[in-house]
Amino acid sequence: MIPSGEFENRRRKLIDAMDEDSILVSFGGVPKVSSADEEAPFEINRNFLYLSGISQEGSVLLLAKTMGETKEFLFILPFDESKEKWYGKRLSVEEARERSGIHNVLMSESFEGKINGILNPAFQEFGDVRKLYLDRDREIKIAEATSTHEYEKTLLTVFPNIEVADLYPLVTTLRLIKSDNEIKELRSAISSTKLGIAAVMAKAKPGVKEYELADEFLHVINDDNGYEGLSFYTIMASGVHAACLHYPTPMDTVKPNSLLLMDLGAKKNFYCADVSRTIPVSGRFTPEQAKVYSIVLGCNKMIAAMARPGLTIEDLQNAAVEYLASECLAAGFISKKEEIIRYYFHSISHFIGLDTHDPYLSPLDRQYKKVPLAPGMVISDEPGLYMKERGLGVRVEDDLLITKGGCEVLTAAIPKEKADLERILTRR
Repeated sequence: MIPSGEFENRRRKLIDAMDEDSILVSFGGVPKVSSADEEAPFEINRNFLYLSGISQEGSVLLLAKTMGETKEFLFILPFDESKEKWYGKRLSVEEARERSGIHNVLMSESFEGKINGILNPAFQEFGDVRKLYLDRDREIKIAEATSTHEYEKTLLTVFPNIEVADLYPLVTTLRLIKSDNEIKELRSAISSTKLGIAAVMAKAKPGVKEYELADEFLHVINDDNGYEGLSFYTIMASGVHAACLHYPTPMDTVKPNSLLLMDLGAKKNFYCADVSRTIPVSGRFTPEQAKVYSIVLGCNKMIAAMARPGLTIEDLQNAAVEYLASECLAAGFISKKEEIIRYYFHSISHFIGLDTHDPYLSPLDRQYKKVPLAPGMVISDEPGLYMKERGLGVRVEDDLLITKGGCEVLTAAIPKEKADLERILTRR
């Protein structure tokens, strides 16, 4: 569990980056409608969680940097006996204070009055506020029919002189470097993932359904991590299905002598593991499968040996493309290096943390590939080859912690060597 002092430190860093005479508002969000009166499982806004430690829906964080002072406010849903009978216990004020390190904890219905008192020229509770930072994530729903973008339009209509800026780049930049506590959570998520993968390997035999293996993984990690669930929807793809990167329908029966590609991860206190392993379900690789697997594994090891501060994900991608192209050319899978795009068509890496694909600057921005790596960053290492005409796909993915001298493979204890996999699988 991340201690409250760390959330306080994160907010201090964020306030330092804010302009004078500004305030910041971050919404935890509310559930989204799935269909009719059904709501999708609630997911807390990860930027809000990063700053507050609060995962309860309907919560709001307000930071102020005005008149030479800083102030912090947390707004939470009030006690409601009727709703608690239906949906469970809500945080008390004291619990919210203890978790977040924020002393000023108020009820959510007072939030709009507080904003009006700050921004209305007739009141100016915090002086002449000129800028408001708002999380412009495209998917934050803050009321039954209101997003942060709609809220921004309303604010500018009521207070046209205020400048609205995006806090998303500020927070996601802070999230790049992981603390010791965050790395501890990632190690725990990886430990659960290792147990789940071992269970899949024990059950992965010809005749089993792909979804049975995905269910086995979920069952084992939930037993281990306290029902925290998956980092992302499990990809469990056998045979030709493994040539589809995000294979969505694990309904097929695993065939003899096929490969099984699993891309999966457990969560721990919202921190996400992201691991891929490819195994021969009959126990041994065929000669062709072994050749493809050796190329991918070799690239995976090369990237881990190469990753270090100062390089970028783009540098790692260029190296991966060159390695895979050269090896596939030598193996006779392609006739010229340019053809590697047929078999390898995704990035070698992304950042990992509170999101499986930890964002940088914006949810869809690709500038993360040009960020110089630094100690404390956690990235994936996931080369692959996808050969639909040969009925196979291979990916080997590890999670790397960038260190002063290079990197640590956080997932090193999860078997991936050809001999180790065959030994484990033939002993079942």
